[in-house]
Amino acid sequence: MKVALGGTFDPVHDGHRALFERAFELGDVTVGLTSDELAPKTRNVDRYVRSFAERRRDLAAELDALAEEYDREYEIHELVEPTGIATEPRFDYLVVSPETVEGAKRINEIRVENGANPLEIEVVDHVLAEDDDIISSTRIVNGEIDEHGRLTPERKGREAKR
Repeated sequence: MKVALGGTFDPVHDGHRALFERAFELGDVTVGLTSDELAPKTRNVDRYVRSFAERRRDLAAELDALAEEYDREYEIHELVEPTGIATEPRFDYLVVSPETVEGAKRINEIRVENGANPLEIEVVDHVLAEDDDIISSTRIVNGEIDEHGRLTPERKGREAKR
């Protein structure tokens, strides 16, 4: 099976790792990584996003280990539009998080319009941090949690004062 997923992955965290693991369970993986131009447009918040080259390097390091563990192949492609690679007919599955399900449905509409079969959409639940809120790159960049969802010492100090 051929599996697609996409994102900005800045920085990579345990929520992303859950997506990657599910993708590798299903088949060979192609990850669409947002371009430098597209990345800021796909964020729900205004924050700095590292360069494509930096994000690609870190993403490849994560995927190398999983590809070996699952005995699968992977590719990383630059995404220049939100619907990206998933509209290509070669894919069977699209792995998404809960907040991107609507985008996945739109991708399937485009695929059908173009004469391709719709993708099987695999929704991977969010991974929660130790404060039971969602692990997100923005929370990591803001210094609330680390990539594994552990509260940072500064955040623990604020929580203790409450």
